[in-house]
Amino acid sequence: MSVHERLALVRERIADAAIHSGRIPGAIRLVGVSKGMLAPMIAEAVEAGLEDVGENRVQEAAEKIPSVDASVSAAPRWHLVGHLQTNKVRAALGLFDTIQSIDSVRVAQAISHSAARPVRVFLEVQFAHTPDRFGFDPDGIGEAVEAIRALPSMDVVGLMTVAPLGLTADETRRIFRTLRERRDALHESRPSVPLLELSMGMSEDFPLAIEEGATVVRIGRAIFAA
Repeated sequence: MSVHERLALVRERIADAAIHSGRIPGAIRLVGVSKGMLAPMIAEAVEAGLEDVGENRVQEAAEKIPSVDASVSAAPRWHLVGHLQTNKVRAALGLFDTIQSIDSVRVAQAISHSAARPVRVFLEVQFAHTPDRFGFDPDGIGEAVEAIRALPSMDVVGLMTVAPLGLTADETRRIFRTLRERRDALHESRPSVPLLELSMGMSEDFPLAIEEGATVVRIGRAIFAA
């Protein structure tokens, strides 16, 4: 299958999951994650209608984004979806429209210090407490959102999570449901905090995420790899 065909199939599956859960398909934003993909393939997906593209690494993105943007009729919105090191903050601000992986107040402070404009960010919430995973504890979401919203130039628009590996479908669904419930509770307890977006679900589990309230899904392999 071509990239165009795989993208169309993913959109069909998004629509099916949305309709199955009583939602409007247009309420879910698709971010195509292009980690490891060459610029021509990304450009092909963009010309096929992909409006949002996610990259995991700043250095890799710096090599591809100018090439993609110059070769398409309309440049996509670029999202950083991988861990951001503080020494890469300035470079990231020059590349990405949205940073979906704010995993500590320290990183948020570094962005705030370097930003010359409001920066759209998602706070990463971590349900797997292992040394190789980053993010805020689900129980501390409210305090983290408040602290980062108070920083200059930080526009907190959503929460993001990656379901831990090795879970059953029911366990994965429970992770997504928990994040939605924490988001809803945050909005109810702090009316000044808008109802945040939910970025959750990847190639393996995005239908479950949509059924549990995802507003953004991050899909790589199902679009870019056979």
